[in-house]
Amino acid sequence: VQLQASGGGLVQPGGSLRLSCAASGLTFSRNVMAWFRQAPGKEREFVAAFRPGNSNPIYADSVKGRFTASRDNAKATAYLQLNSLKPEDTAVYFCAASSGWIILSEMRKSKNYDYWGQGTLVTVSS
Repeated sequence: VQLQASGGGLVQPGGSLRLSCAASGLTFSRNVMAWFRQAPGKEREFVAAFRPGNSNPIYADSVKGRFTASRDNAKATAYLQLNSLKPEDTAVYFCAASSGWIILSEMRKSKNYDYWGQGTLVTVSS
């Protein structure tokens, strides 16, 4: 299984980026997909997640209303649209996939995901 994250970069506050996560080696349409991030000197934190076929992702409060998660099962790709970016959004962003079902209350926990991408760096700075 491989998850390849891309799309990070340097952006000014208030700007936008779109991250992609291309998956291979798994039945993408059956996996819970998630995004996490890790800022320098901080622990990895949950950003967004969604179940297969679920049109309503869940989000961390810190990104709700600014970030939008989506998936294209036909392309085996997950996306994270980042809008209204703030300096505190600076982090390495990781995509993750489960090997099975995760109940809603557990979807925010990194321990429940089995596969991880290498991360893509997002830097928000003027």
